[in-house]
Amino acid sequence: MKDKKYYFECTTCGAKYEQDEVTYLCPVCEKENTPDIPPKGILKTLYHYGKIKNLAKRHKLFDKLKAKEYRELLPINSERSLSWLKVGKTPLYEISSASIPIHKGESKGVFQIYLKDDSQNPTFSFKDRASDLVCAFAKENDIDTIVAASTGNAGSSLAGICASQNQKAIIFAPASAPKAKLTQILMYGAQLIPVDGTYDDAFDLSIEATKKFGWYNRNTAYNPFTIEGKKIVSFEIFQQMRQQIPDRVFVPVGDGCIISGVFKGFEDLLKLGLIKKIPTIIAVQSEKSDNIIRNLTSDKFVTKLSNTIADSIAVDIPRNYWMTKKFMEEYNGESTIVSDEEIISASKVLSENTGIFAEPAAAAAFAGMLKYAEKNLIDENSKNVVLLTGSGLKDLNSVQSIIEIPKPIKKLDEL
Repeated sequence: MKDKKYYFECTTCGAKYEQDEVTYLCPVCEKENTPDIPPKGILKTLYHYGKIKNLAKRHKLFDKLKAKEYRELLPINSERSLSWLKVGKTPLYEISSASIPIHKGESKGVFQIYLKDDSQNPTFSFKDRASDLVCAFAKENDIDTIVAASTGNAGSSLAGICASQNQKAIIFAPASAPKAKLTQILMYGAQLIPVDGTYDDAFDLSIEATKKFGWYNRNTAYNPFTIEGKKIVSFEIFQQMRQQIPDRVFVPVGDGCIISGVFKGFEDLLKLGLIKKIPTIIAVQSEKSDNIIRNLTSDKFVTKLSNTIADSIAVDIPRNYWMTKKFMEEYNGESTIVSDEEIISASKVLSENTGIFAEPAAAAAFAGMLKYAEKNLIDENSKNVVLLTGSGLKDLNSVQSIIEIPKPIKKLDEL
């Protein structure tokens, strides 16, 4: 496995595959999969870190926020294959906890909050990171049709990036997905296939379509490069914090692909000797869709139906459960569950105090940070990153219950 740029390792059985031997899942473990549990055989993309480590010393990798600085850690041949749209390199805003109203008992003092605002990606979502890399790989391999299942963000993301790359996107999405996200998909010129069912139903149908029509599949975790695209956020955090790591990173969790990407990015840095440890990464889920956190300490996976206002993290069968569980155990990840009420409240606090309007799934991470702070679990002077994964404009209906649009006036004396 030394002649190729990267190779795959099955997270279930540990089998290794050359980059041209497999595309999606481990062919052995895939045979064990059933529709009612998270799939086994998810592949992890690995590189020849010793070789890259020497390269990093010579060329000072990660000194600048440029894709070419870490292209050796991506499964593509050239950064020119990426979309010309500005994906990634999103702001990392630093604020003091003193500027945020936090209800807590005996205080541990002021700490720093870093808001990684991925709503500033081209389609206003973190998912652009995965779509960009998948589309770049497809471009280098002369693939022009890409399919995905989505609750909305991944679909609108793939549609937008495909539009910039002159590729065709086919999106399976629940018909109940927020109108703004379905509108995005259609405006970008993608083929939208509404599904009378859940995200999990859409996921299964997209896999069937992949096998029947031969379309390239971008689905979360099913395509190992989605995690490789999402890991870049960890590289950026490392660079933006002047090659330091935060104490904690709060991540909203649905399928487990984003948090696995965050872990994977820091793990790559660890293997290159650029950091000595991985920060404490905290999984945040809604209590109405907690199928990863609730099962972490269980030997047998048991699902329950999701019904959270945070549609982007509403998942019954988390497709990247096993990799997430493995990362959480290996690197001592932590978790917290928040209510839908806490999510909407956090969205209001975030908007009013920072000027950043985040959709419920993104606000869940902020709600998790607030919960930690209220329980005095955050040390004084510590550095805490909150991953904000999508714009609030993607789901306006979710916040209507906490705002009231004033009645129109004709004269000033009506105020």
